[in-house]
Parts: sequence; C-alpha cells; structure tokens
Amino acid sequence: MLELRTLRERPDDVRAAIRAKQLFDAEPRLDELLSADAERRSLRRELEGLQAERNARSREIGERKRRGEDAADLMAGVADLAAEVKRGEERDRELAARVDALLLEIPNLPHPSVPYGEGPEQNVVVAEHGERRGGEGLRPHWELAEARGWIDFAAGTAVTGAGFPVFLGDGARLVRALTSFFLDRLVEEGFTEVAPPLLVNAESATATGQLPDKEGQMYQVADGFYLIPTSEVPVTNLHRGQILDEAALPLRYCAFTPCFRREAGSYGKDVRGLNRLHQFDKVEMVVLALPEESYDALEAMTAIAERMLVDLGLAFRRLLMCSGDMGFTQAKKYDLEVWSPGQARWLEVSSVSNMEAFQAARLETRCRPGGSQGQGKTRLVHTLNGSALAFPRTIAALLETHQTEGGEVVVPTVLRPYLGRDRLR
Repeated sequence: MLELRTLRERPDDVRAAIRAKQLFDAEPRLDELLSADAERRSLRRELEGLQAERNARSREIGERKRRGEDAADLMAGVADLAAEVKRGEERDRELAARVDALLLEIPNLPHPSVPYGEGPEQNVVVAEHGERRGGEGLRPHWELAEARGWIDFAAGTAVTGAGFPVFLGDGARLVRALTSFFLDRLVEEGFTEVAPPLLVNAESATATGQLPDKEGQMYQVADGFYLIPTSEVPVTNLHRGQILDEAALPLRYCAFTPCFRREAGSYGKDVRGLNRLHQFDKVEMVVLALPEESYDALEAMTAIAERMLVDLGLAFRRLLMCSGDMGFTQAKKYDLEVWSPGQARWLEVSSVSNMEAFQAARLETRCRPGGSQGQGKTRLVHTLNGSALAFPRTIAALLETHQTEGGEVVVPTVLRPYLGRDRLR
C-alpha cells in the first residue's frame, strides 16, 4: 500500500495514478480516505486539548485535597471531560480502522517511465529475439501432446475439471526437466532456493496485495487459508515485520510451486490446451532490494528470464506494460511472450515487476545499517518478483517450435542432461 504521507502530500498524483491504471472505483475510496484522515487528525488535536485540560484539572484536584479544600466542582468537570475523551477515542479508533481499510484499496503509483495506456494494445514492444518459425504444417501443442500421449486433457477434466491437465510419460519428464533447469540456473545466478507452503493465511495474501484486490481469483479452503496463486506470496512474506541489515540486501530467492488461479479460462481468450489453466507450475524469482537499486534489479531479473528462453530456442519479445494493463500493485512491469508457431500468436510466459515499497509497507519490512540492532532511521525495502518461467505456455511453445515432421520433439540442448535424450518420443 502507499504510505499515508504520500496520499496527504500528493493527492493529485495518486488520483492521476488511479485514472492511468483504469481503476476508477478507487477514486471515491481516495476521497473517503482523505476525508476520514482529515477528520481523524482534527479529532486527535481536539483530544490532545481535552486530555491536557483533564490532566490539568486532575492536578488541581490533587492540590486542593492536599490543602484540605473542597474539589467537588472540579471532579464533576473532570468526569464530563473523561466521558468526552472516551467518546473521542472511540471515534478515533473507528476512523483509524476505516483509514487502514481504505489504504488497501488504493493502487500503486506507476513509475515515470511507464507509458500511459488504457489496455493491452498500448503496451510497448521493447525488444524481440529469435526467428519465428512458420506455422504451416505444424500441429498445435494440444493435438501433438495428446497424439503422443504426453498430456491427457480429458483425464484431468474427469478427475478434477477443465484447466487441470495430466502430464504423462515424456510430458511429465519434460516438466521435471524444466523444473531442474530453471532452479539450477537461478541458483547459479545467486538465488537462494526455497520450498514454501502452498497455503497461506489472509495476512500473507493481504501483505502482497492479493487481498482485497483478487479474492475472486483465489481458491479459499478451510481454516481461512488460500491456495497460492504464485510463490511470490509465501516467499515475499518470509521477512514480514522485520528490519533487515542494508548490507545484506539484495535478498534473492527462487521457488518452484504449483499455482492455483480461479480466473483461468475467462475474458474470452483462447483457452485450448495449455493456454490457460487453473493449476500450473511456475518457478518464481523474488528480490528484496534497496530502493536505489531496485530498478537495476528489475532489468537483471528480466535478463535472466530472457537468457533461459534463448537457451530453450524460443522466439520471444519483451513488452513494457502500459499503465492500464499493469495491475494494482506494480510500479513497473515487463512481460515476456514466446512465439507459438502452432497457433501463430504470442503467449505470455513471464511477468517481471517492481512493486517499489508498495508491498513492503503492508509487510512492514524495513532496512537500516545494522538491521534491528542498528542505529538511525529505518526505510522500507523495495520488493520485486518475476517468473522464470511459467511452465504451461513455455511447454506449449517448446512442443510447437521443436516438433519434427514425424511428430517427435527435439529436446533443447540445455534440457538433455535432465532428460537423458535428445528427442521426446
């Protein structure tokens, strides 16, 4: 969330950000928040005056009693003041709770380098790499995978429902190979591997911005837990409520997990095969950085994901997301899309985002020299996350790009040590 000071000092900038992100429902929330905050600040000044007067009268009562004088008149006045203070304190708690709730509904500010745009058509292609293979004579991945027995979509639908495919044989081995390749590469790049829980509590989901923004996209289970939509949620929460040593930053983590999202298959997009799933695998990067270093970290994380795509032999492009297609929590975001020759279209396989201090304010994750034992003022860290990579569309592009006329798939060189062969059969 944004710090309350930002909203007080820069309301016009926040209002412009709300409009740029096309999140117009947040504008009345901002007005209500500013009104509640102004009322609370006025009330607190009034309470300070009442409390000072009550304390002064209490001292005078004590002085009179010590002198043996009657203080009944003052005692009645103090009782009235105490009742008024109590009512004011109750109203203060109500206003504080309302301000805190409304803060969760105000989006992050876009970085100045983010282009204005109302939707996906205004995203900017920053770079494109590799030669797009023509689609003539190529089978889309769902046809190829089912024909070769690598994926059983019907079985997944029968067992659970649409959007839950079953990987079999070389298909399952490909998933295992990609998992190892992605994690090994990130560990080589200096990331610490994490195996996090797949369930999180509401506090964790709120801290990273999934709640209250994305309730409809998450699976809620018993005991108030949520299945994770991405390992960003548990991993970013590892340092919730901590003061970190600036010398230890950046902290870089990677994690492989299944991910669960209810929104998959909506919005009228092509949902065949692996294009949109309710359950999918992903390796995630999470970085906690010093504010002055976070945009260098964003570029470095994006470059790591791009190098993986190069090694997998996939044509891809990098998009700089416009303000209206960036999301609630991000300050700046890149998407990486691979070319799907069997479908003749681009498929998103990675989003890499800088949240700046937006998540850290909810997490209460700060830093200073020496950490919790250090001296000086603390400051919020910056948090970043990015896919490296999401499996379903990466697999779709691999199968379609590297398929042969005989229906086999040539295994990229980087995956052969994990698969022990050069073809999927």
